[in-house]
Amino acid sequence: MELDVEGIIRCIRQGDESGVQTQLQEFNKEYAQCFFFDTQERDQRKFKKNKVREYIDSDTDDCDEYMPEDRALTLRQNLAAVLVRFIRTGAKSQLMRVCLRTLRILSRDKKVLGPMVTDSALLTLAKLAGVTTCDTTEEANDLDSELYDDIIASLAESKVLHDNDEEEGDIDADDLDEECSPIDVDEKSDISNATSGELDGDGNAEPTPALNEMYQGGVHHKILERGRRDRRASKIVEEEDEADVGEDAHKEEAQKKEAMKVLCNVVYNSTFAQERFSALRLLCGLTECLSHSTNVSSPSSGQFYQLRLMFLMTALRPELRDQLQQEGGVSILTTVLEACLEVQWKDQYEVLLDPAAPPISLVASQRTVEILKILFNITYSTHRQEPDEDVAALYRHLVAILRLCLLKRCVLADDTDELQSHTVNLLSALPLQCLDVLLSVPPLDPESQQCKGVNMDCVHTLLMFMERRLDSGDKIKEKLTPILNLLTESCRAHRETRHYIRKYILPPLRDVSLRPEEGSTVKSRLIRLMTHLDTDLKHCAADFIFVLCKENVSRFVKYTGYGNAAGLLATRGLLVGQVSKSSSSGAQYSSDSDSDTEEYRQVKGRINPVTGRVEAEHPDPMEGMTEEEKEEEAKKLVTLFSKLSRDNIIQPMAVGTDGKLVPMERLTDTSLAEEGESGAESDGAADEGEKD
Repeated sequence: MELDVEGIIRCIRQGDESGVQTQLQEFNKEYAQCFFFDTQERDQRKFKKNKVREYIDSDTDDCDEYMPEDRALTLRQNLAAVLVRFIRTGAKSQLMRVCLRTLRILSRDKKVLGPMVTDSALLTLAKLAGVTTCDTTEEANDLDSELYDDIIASLAESKVLHDNDEEEGDIDADDLDEECSPIDVDEKSDISNATSGELDGDGNAEPTPALNEMYQGGVHHKILERGRRDRRASKIVEEEDEADVGEDAHKEEAQKKEAMKVLCNVVYNSTFAQERFSALRLLCGLTECLSHSTNVSSPSSGQFYQLRLMFLMTALRPELRDQLQQEGGVSILTTVLEACLEVQWKDQYEVLLDPAAPPISLVASQRTVEILKILFNITYSTHRQEPDEDVAALYRHLVAILRLCLLKRCVLADDTDELQSHTVNLLSALPLQCLDVLLSVPPLDPESQQCKGVNMDCVHTLLMFMERRLDSGDKIKEKLTPILNLLTESCRAHRETRHYIRKYILPPLRDVSLRPEEGSTVKSRLIRLMTHLDTDLKHCAADFIFVLCKENVSRFVKYTGYGNAAGLLATRGLLVGQVSKSSSSGAQYSSDSDSDTEEYRQVKGRINPVTGRVEAEHPDPMEGMTEEEKEEEAKKLVTLFSKLSRDNIIQPMAVGTDGKLVPMERLTDTSLAEEGESGAESDGAADEGEKD
């Protein structure tokens, strides 16, 4: 359907709110799940992702040059300008919700954001969302009439140009689409792709007839496609839509929610809107809304989108992270989290965990995830800091709630995994000394996981979470590095944690017929990661195993094989096998010995230290050769290595004094220089002796 913007303006001027509502409802129904794509930009995204540019016939570019202006884009731009102006004048609750829903659909297109990123538009949306109390209501005046007249004139001119282009065209429209379409229109894209990108700096201009001209620098074919809903939002959308009917309070909540959704889209799509949001100090109003929600028995249904907007702003604007933290954001969000999970306290840092309690609901789990994401944004830099007593008490209070997030289940297994994932991210960002709360709870019953009388339920849950992440094939770095870093630091700091995890991952060696990286055990999968192509991931895996071995080189090589361990040993300067110095965190390990099993002792002398397994016996290739023949073979081998080195095919390396690999030439030059200096000193001493 083609937008009848002129008809909407006509209804507004005549005060026919019913007509406006009817036309907008038709638009909303038609495009409720459609997203706007720029084909050229999406081709660029596909090229960057696949690193392969698909072949496009040269005629395609020529077609683009003669493409007429996209009339649908012009209509959407003008509709956005009209609606932004209309909602400032105030309207009935139901009509206001319909207008906001239309703006939400339009805000998915970054090229239509011009009228929505002005200060007045942002303040209007913020007031409708309950974020600010600034009075932005305006009565209809001559400015509205001028705006509407200019838009109608612009639409008429655009229609004339569009009709002329169609008459002058020598190519049938179907043929033009077939020749000029550079993408498969049936391909589905996620909403995150549909809303990715940034608005041009001109987006701060007030809506005028020139509004459309600022987008005409590059004319691209626009396509409407049906998209996929956000999984988190789609699960609660039915509950949200119920607010559209009922009491006035429900209608007001539905209006605030729609305005909040528009703000989320605008802020996500436009860097200029982010800057203005920060300059207008709208984050303060958002924080007040969340703070007030903790004083009511049940939070508003739009709290999820308040949290989503706060997450977007703290993720996209670094100065807002500092502002929120300085204004007590950690305390406020912790209180909201506590209310969301309906926490009941048993002790100062112990949450009551009732096994018979129902799982976390869908709505509560999604709000919890958003809170955890915001808390991570504002605390990720505190990991290495030494908090004072009050801040440490606040973080311990938070960690006690995070323990509940780890141990309690959600309605859906996927939600449980997502909740644990964000909990792990936040735990890795908090000061390490505050994580002792995870272990301070006494064992609840004999079935609890324990180690030397210490409750290991949380540690066991983290191990199970890590094991599930080891099985995930895609985005393994993003999924594994946080949990590996958290477990590594915990093992350095807590002896009982290291002992429990080591018993689970590195049990005493018995069967050494296989390489350490072969098999399906957790140890084997972690050791395989030590030679992964991703440098960060392999260092995380190697560091974790190294800490489990108490940073002892011989024990590390024993469990992993020298071939797998060489990367970490070279990085740390431990190739010569010396004992590792105390870690940067000051970890101190006990001196207990590593007990060997009887099976390991029997084959210990036959284990290949490089591969870490018992190798099959091979015949001696030099058996039966005389000493002269052996020497001749050795000379040939030296000659071959010398030739490869001269041709820069290989570079002979040696272990330097710092335990790291250095080119052998540099090491030889250093040795010769030292010998020369020592010789000169000896000659000088001899000359002085002769004089005496």
